[in-house]
Amino acid sequence: MLGIHGYALFLTAGVLLNLTPGQDTMFILGRSLTGGLRSGIAAAIGIAIGTMCHTLAAALGLSAILATSALAFAIVKLVGAAYLIFLGAKLLLSRSAATPPTGVLAASGADPRSALRQGILTNVLNPKVALFFLAFLPQFIEPASHTKTLAFLVLGATFITTGFLWSVVVALAAARLQSFFLRNPGVRTLIDRLVGGLFLALGARLAWSR
Repeated sequence: MLGIHGYALFLTAGVLLNLTPGQDTMFILGRSLTGGLRSGIAAAIGIAIGTMCHTLAAALGLSAILATSALAFAIVKLVGAAYLIFLGAKLLLSRSAATPPTGVLAASGADPRSALRQGILTNVLNPKVALFFLAFLPQFIEPASHTKTLAFLVLGATFITTGFLWSVVVALAAARLQSFFLRNPGVRTLIDRLVGGLFLALGARLAWSR
C-alpha cells in the first residue's frame, strides 16, 4: 500500500517509542502540572503540529540538510536548547501568588495559547526529531516506490496520531494533580521550581548532545 511495508511493525515500534519518556513527554507533564488540563492539551497539540512540520520536512527532503550540515544542526540545536533554558529560568524566577491570575499560571506563561506556542517551538527546534524521522520512516518505505512522499506523510500521520493520544493521557494524569497544587501554594511553588529545573535540564541535555 503506497509503497509502505511492515506497517504493523511500524505501528508497534511507534507506540513503544511514544511510551518512552522523552523531551515531549516531560514538557507536556510540566505544562499540565503548572497550567492544568487545557495547557497540557494545548502543549500536546503544539507538539503534534511541530511533528507535522518534521514529517513534511522529511517528505520533502529538507531534513537531509540537518543530516549533512553540522553547522545547520548545531544552530537549530542551540536555539532549541536556549528556548528550553529560557522557559526553565522563567519558571525558576517566577513568584507565586495566592490566586492563579497573578501567580503561577501567569508567571509561567502556562495559559493554553502560550503552551501551544511553546509546544510547537520546543519540538520544531529539536533537530534530533528531524533526524529521527529521516532515519526511521524510510525503513518502512519501498525504495522503488513512486509514492515516497505520500508514504512519508501516511507514516508520519500515524506516528503523530499515536503520539498525540499518549500525550493526552499524560496531560489528563498530570492535570488531576493540579487542583491540589492550587489549594496548596507552598507545594505549587515547589512544583514550579521542579518543572523549571526540568526544563533547564532538558535544554542543557539538548545543547550538549551530539
